[in-house]
Amino acid sequence: MRIAITGSTGLIGTALLRSLRADGHEVLRLVRHAPRAADEVGWDPERQTVDAASLAGCDSVVHLAGAGVGDHRWTAAYKKRIRDSRVLGTAALAEALASLDTPPRSFVCGSAIGYYGDTGDRRVDETAPPGDDFLAKVCVDWEAAADPAVEAGIRTTFPRTGLVVSRTGGAWGRLFPLFRAGLGGRLGDGSQYWSFISLHDHIRALRHLIDDETLSGPVNLTAPEPVTNRAATAAMGKALHRPTLLTVPPPALRLALGELATNILQSQRVLPTRLLSTNFTFTHPTITSAIASALGTA
Repeated sequence: MRIAITGSTGLIGTALLRSLRADGHEVLRLVRHAPRAADEVGWDPERQTVDAASLAGCDSVVHLAGAGVGDHRWTAAYKKRIRDSRVLGTAALAEALASLDTPPRSFVCGSAIGYYGDTGDRRVDETAPPGDDFLAKVCVDWEAAADPAVEAGIRTTFPRTGLVVSRTGGAWGRLFPLFRAGLGGRLGDGSQYWSFISLHDHIRALRHLIDDETLSGPVNLTAPEPVTNRAATAAMGKALHRPTLLTVPPPALRLALGELATNILQSQRVLPTRLLSTNFTFTHPTITSAIASALGTA
């Protein structure tokens, strides 16, 4: 197939690009600079410009680009950047795809389980309503921005991604050095649920969304067994043979991270109901196996 990807230099984009090319697919990379290689396509998400003509003939487009949620303190300016990088970029890309004489068969438009807000210990799946915090509202607008593609008849899926377990990037990638140094510990009382997925399974799931013509709309990309932060902390300590006696109290997190701390401390017990309904099987369904996969021991 001929597949285009935004966010191809990020953790997930890099892994997806490698996986697709290893299987012989032609992959185009949407880049913000002037194209310098045959596989590059120019776009500017903030200015909402896309070289639509270069996307002609694509079978699928996977949209992963967006400013990092945990990369900076949430000032008003950075919150605007988080939202605009997702909403404006998605709108521009969806409109470009809808304008093509022969649009792609599928559009995989990134989203996140932040859509659900704090769910406490309540299990939720794709039928649950959105939350009302900042990230939930961003996710609602993010998915709505893809309407032009949906209205053009392009099969559009929204992979609502959980915490991706990887030691090479993302939020979890920052945990590994801390735990290796013996500085890992619970966040707050550790009772909040973390809905995770191994990087390996995440890439397999994205490819499933590209291929499975029965899927459209939101699809949770989380392992089937969410765990508490307390359990995840214990699993990390066991895998790395380090103590996990420390606890980071909520006030300290709020002092260090501001509003972002609220989202880190919230609980999200999210189930991959729609993935499982299409016979997708997880290679790493448990937190122990997901961590082992990240460490290369599984």
